[in-house]
Amino acid sequence: MHTLAQLKSGKLLGIKRLQLVESLTEFPMEILTLADTLEILDLSNNQLSSLPKEIAQLSHLKIIFASNNRFTELPDVLGDCRNLEMVGFKSNQITTVSSESLPQQLRWLILTDNKISQLPETLGYRTRLQKLALAGNQLKRLPKSTDQLINLELLRISANQLLAFPIQVLNLPKLAWFAFSGNPFCDNEKSDHKIPEIDATQYELQEVLGQGASGVIYKAKWSATGNPEKHFPENIAVKVFKGEVTSDGYPEDELDACLRVGTHRNLVKPIAQVAQPDQLALVMELIPLHFKNLGLPPNFDTCTRDTFESGFELPISTIKKIIEQMQTVFEYLHDNQVCHGDLYAHNTLFDEKGNIIFGDFGAASNYQGLLPVIQSTIKEMEERALIHFIDDLLSVCRAEDIDSHEYQMLKVLTE
Repeated sequence: MHTLAQLKSGKLLGIKRLQLVESLTEFPMEILTLADTLEILDLSNNQLSSLPKEIAQLSHLKIIFASNNRFTELPDVLGDCRNLEMVGFKSNQITTVSSESLPQQLRWLILTDNKISQLPETLGYRTRLQKLALAGNQLKRLPKSTDQLINLELLRISANQLLAFPIQVLNLPKLAWFAFSGNPFCDNEKSDHKIPEIDATQYELQEVLGQGASGVIYKAKWSATGNPEKHFPENIAVKVFKGEVTSDGYPEDELDACLRVGTHRNLVKPIAQVAQPDQLALVMELIPLHFKNLGLPPNFDTCTRDTFESGFELPISTIKKIIEQMQTVFEYLHDNQVCHGDLYAHNTLFDEKGNIIFGDFGAASNYQGLLPVIQSTIKEMEERALIHFIDDLLSVCRAEDIDSHEYQMLKVLTE
């Protein structure tokens, strides 16, 4: 993070990335002195409500973040930034997105958690767009031109006011990661949960194991009266949901999808739920410590595709085993009419024997009430994510195994 004082003194000349968090109410015009080099501008967590037209002078600017500010409209000047590819204005009060505000080179647009009820038809003409995050708005429909987004791979439209399934997305040739829960068109009855409800007083939270957009996962232990007659497993983890809209949708929809699919040997196992006015939580079996993350999330360059630690590689036998398990999980989810929406290596845990545990249902959507043709297309979409999963794993295959028969057979699945 940088300071306004550093910027004004000229100490930041030549930098490519600038981040300022200083309760800014006006755009610091000194940023323009970085026009020859600046590629990433992060003005999130301030109090901005507008951008000056001069921002178009930042000719090298590729990425701008302005989340958690006070914008009520997506600034039109963004459309004048000729090299701008990624726009992130999450958690503002945006109601208006004009045709002029969408950069021609747009690849990644994040407008999560705003008040947008309508998007311009020009959105569909930004055909480089790969990632579109619109969860937590007031959209009643998508632009008709959405069917022109031939490079769109990830779409988040959960927690909106869509009255009908957006058929514009059905023929998008690359859409693979799709979240749509929490809309009137999929307002099904909640699943008949097969796990018990308990009170939050029955366990005690301990150290944090991890956290994501929708909640925090804790290691936990049962309280003195929390596990009568040892009915539950002794070692547990608890995911406490934040109770607000996330980049993927509503926490209650995540919980419902997780409970709907129930138990599978390669899924994180739910054992109880907490549904109290002051807390929504999921109690799960504690995952053994020898499991670790299979992959890392996408970065700015890969956009939608997983990344891996430098030097990470796997033998083809392990890759084959992992893929076979994920194929089984995929079929199991869709047998239960649930689209996971986030089928990635970074949501997968594995051990040295190649056993996997798959989780994170934040983007999951229940599609049981939709027309059969829509249901089958949703499954086809997620099958693309499975193919990318296979392709990403093959990218970390040991060099000596690339000529093997097993590698070639798996490679065929990605073609």
